[in-house]
Amino acid sequence: MPPKKRITMHDHAAEAALFKRRALFTFFCVFALLCVLFYNLYNLQVVLYKDYETRSNDNRIRVVPTAPSRGLIYDRHGVLLAENQPYYSLELIPEKVSDINATLDELNKLIELTPDERESITETLKYHRRFKPLTIKNKLTEDQVATFSVNQYKFPGLYVEAGLKRHYPFNELMTHVLGYVGKINTRDKAQLEKSQQWKNYAATKDIGKQGIEKYYEGLLHGIPGHLEEEVNNRGRVIRTLKVTPPLPGQDIYLTLDLKLQQKAMELLAGRRGSVVALDPRDGGVLAMVSSPSYDPNPFVHGISAKAYSDLLNDKSRPLINRSTQGQYSPASTVKPHVALLGLEEKVINEHTRVWDPGYWQMPGVERKWRDWKKWGHGWVDIYHAIVDSCDIYFYDLVYKVGIDKMATFMEPFGFGKSTGIDIFEESDGVMPSRDWKRMRYNQPWYNGDTISVGIGQGYWTTTPLQLANAAAIMANKGKRFTPHLLKSFKNNTVKIDTPIDEQPPIELKNPRNWDIINEAMRQTADKSRFTDATYTAAMKTGTAQVFSVAKDQKYDADKIAEHLRDNALIIAYAPYENPRIVLAVVLENAGWGGANAGPLARALLDEYILRDEWAVKP
Repeated sequence: MPPKKRITMHDHAAEAALFKRRALFTFFCVFALLCVLFYNLYNLQVVLYKDYETRSNDNRIRVVPTAPSRGLIYDRHGVLLAENQPYYSLELIPEKVSDINATLDELNKLIELTPDERESITETLKYHRRFKPLTIKNKLTEDQVATFSVNQYKFPGLYVEAGLKRHYPFNELMTHVLGYVGKINTRDKAQLEKSQQWKNYAATKDIGKQGIEKYYEGLLHGIPGHLEEEVNNRGRVIRTLKVTPPLPGQDIYLTLDLKLQQKAMELLAGRRGSVVALDPRDGGVLAMVSSPSYDPNPFVHGISAKAYSDLLNDKSRPLINRSTQGQYSPASTVKPHVALLGLEEKVINEHTRVWDPGYWQMPGVERKWRDWKKWGHGWVDIYHAIVDSCDIYFYDLVYKVGIDKMATFMEPFGFGKSTGIDIFEESDGVMPSRDWKRMRYNQPWYNGDTISVGIGQGYWTTTPLQLANAAAIMANKGKRFTPHLLKSFKNNTVKIDTPIDEQPPIELKNPRNWDIINEAMRQTADKSRFTDATYTAAMKTGTAQVFSVAKDQKYDADKIAEHLRDNALIIAYAPYENPRIVLAVVLENAGWGGANAGPLARALLDEYILRDEWAVKP
C-alpha cells in the first residue's frame, strides 16, 4: 500500500497578517473614495452652488423678449401719417411638424393658401432653422382666427400670433417720404450686429427700409422688454414671475403739410414728375411728391414676387423718388442764378443790353446757337432776359465768364452735391466743370460746352429738391438752411423741436444784386401766371430738351415719341416781400414749362397762401 499523504498544517499567524493587510488596504480605498465623494458633494453643493442654481433657473425660468410698439409719424399739424394696427399671423415651428406638406394641404381646407404662399414657404424652409417659428399666413381675419382656433388640436406645431403692424393710411401719397418697414433680412441683421444693436431686435421682425422709417429707425423702434416665465420640464408655462415692459418708440412730427401734399398729388394726376415745396425760413419741407407712386402697405406684410416684379418693370419707374433721385436739366430755371453770377463778376450790370437777332455766334466759329424765339428779342437787358428767358443774353454772358467761375459760384447754391436732407435716397446731380469732364469722359472742356451749360442744358443736371433749395437761397438773399423733414419728436410726454441747421450765408460783393434778380423774377410772375393773384410772387419757368433737334429740323411734340418730349419746369416763391413757401415743379415730357408747370405752381401757392390762417390782409 502506498504511504498516506501528509496534510500540511496552515500558518494561521501568516494568514491573519495577510487578512489584516488586505482589510487595511480595502479600508483606505473605501475611505479615499468617500473623501472624493464628499469633496465632490461639497464642491457641487457649496462651491458651485451659484452656477448650478443659475443653470437650474435657466431650465425652470424662460425669458421671453417682448417687442416695443413703433413710434407714430405725424405731419406738422398733428395728422397721423403712419400708425400701428393689430394683426394676426399663422406661425409654424418646423421641428414640431412631422409632415409639413401634408399639414399644409390639410390647413388649406380651412384657410386658403395661395400658390405664391406655398412656394414662398417651400423656399424659405430650405434655409430656415427648424426650431424657429416661420410665418406661413399673414393678415388673418377674425373669422380665420376663430376657424383655426377651433381646429388647432389637429395641427401640432402651428399657432396664431397677435401683434401690431405698420399701416400707412394715405397709401401712395407719402411713400417716397415715409418709406416703409419690412421684414429683417440677412443684410439688416449683419448691419445691426455690426452696430451692436441686434439684441434690441430680439422680439422684432420689422425694420425701416426706406425714407423716414429708415433714417429715424433709432427714434422709432424703441427698447424691447421681457417676460420671465416659470416652465416645467416639458416647457409648459406654470406662472409668470416678472414682467419688464418695453419702451415704445418715440413719436415724430414732420415738417410736411398734408393738405399741400394732397393738392400736389391731385394736380400731378398720375403724370410723371415731382413737386417740392420748402419753407425758406428754416428749410422745412412742406411737400415732397413723386409721381407715379406706389402703395407701401404690401411691403409691410411681404409683397409677392409678381407684384414686386411688376413695380420693378414698370416703365414709369414708381419706385424712384423723383424729388431727390430724379436728375433733370434745370433749363431756364437757373438763369436767375447765372445772371447773378454775371453781376458779381461785373460782366454785366443792371443796364447792360445785348442784341438778340435770334441766334448767337462764338467769335471765330461758324456755328449758330439759336434762341427759342426764332426772330429774336431785339435789345435785351437783365430784366427782359429773365422775364422773356432770352437765351442769347446768357450765351454771351457765360462765354465771357467761363465754366471755371461758373462751377465755383454755383456750388454754394447746392448744385452738384446732395442737400443733406434726412432721408438716404438722394442723388448728387451734376454741376459740370473741367475736372469733372476729364474724370467722367477723359475729355477736355470746350467753349461750346459752356454755352449749353449757361442755359441749364448740356451736362448740368439737378434734382427737384436741389432746384427748390437753390430757389430758397435766392429768395432769402443768400441765407441758407439744410432742407429737413423732421420738425420735432415726443420724448415721453414732452415734445422737443429739432434744431435748425443754418449754414453760412452766401455773401455777395454787391448785396444789391440780390434785389435785381428777385425783382426780375417778380416781374416774370406778374407778366404770366400771377397777374390776377391777391399776393405777390416771383418765378422762373424752364423747358428742358430731352434730345437735341438737328439744325435743319423743327421741334414738333406731336411728331416725336412721348418720352422724347421736353420737360416742363418752374421755380416760384411767395409772398415776394416775405417768402413763406418756395416751389420747384418738374413734369417729365410735358412740353413748355410756363404753359404746363406754371398752372401747378399757381394752384399750389394759392392753396398754401390763401388759407384762412395765412390770409393776407389788404
